Amino acid sequence: MKSSAPALFLAAITLLAVIALPSISTAVGLPTLTFGVEDAESTTQVSSALQVLFLLTILSIAPAILLMMTSFSRIVIVLGFVRMAMGTNNMPPTQVVIGLSLFLTFFIMSPTLNAINNEALQPYLSEEISQQEALENALEPMRDFMFSHVMEAELALLSDLTLEAEPLDKEDIPTMTLIPAFMLSELKRAFQMGFMIYIPFLVIDMIVASVLMSMGMMMLPPVIISMPFKLLLFVLIDGWGLVAGSLLKSFG
Repeated sequence: MKSSAPALFLAAITLLAVIALPSISTAVGLPTLTFGVEDAESTTQVSSALQVLFLLTILSIAPAILLMMTSFSRIVIVLGFVRMAMGTNNMPPTQVVIGLSLFLTFFIMSPTLNAINNEALQPYLSEEISQQEALENALEPMRDFMFSHVMEAELALLSDLTLEAEPLDKEDIPTMTLIPAFMLSELKRAFQMGFMIYIPFLVIDMIVASVLMSMGMMMLPPVIISMPFKLLLFVLIDGWGLVAGSLLKSFG
């Protein structure tokens, strides 16, 4: 009887909510939302509708844009390499890998986020600066972060393709050129770290495969035998701590 008490309590609360909802909506007057397409009476209405549509589109892709300008790409790719190198296809789950990547990203980006909050967000909320100034002040710390981790080869490649004259300093490089160069640099570093992670696990797979062939057990998949040894090695050397520490140190 005690085990069914929570279920009975939730059922009673749900029943009371269903019974009370009509009376609450009548007394309070809950608002309704209406969507429709009507003929515009002026060009101003068309412009406003397009601006709202553009804003909703930008908001839907804004998280992806912001993640590409941070350390998230390198972290999630390296953690994915760790999972593949160990041979555990779904362990840890993708949600755990992405969650760990997000929190490590928040930890790494905290100085940049604090600078954006102090120089752009708080002055804008206090109505000390305009919206344009707030955007420029918020973009400056992000540019400093990307410049500190972008590779010269990728930056030179994108600059040669997009700029007519050779840039003299950082101010001459536009943000639209810096962002893809930074993303290419992050992909390059992530694959370099992934290669270094793969090597010890590959050695274990080769040793196990050689032992099985010498014993005449060629029909037995080496992955079945090597996976416990790879997990044991990863646990003994505190693999997650080493990977997370290496990722944090790679961002200085």
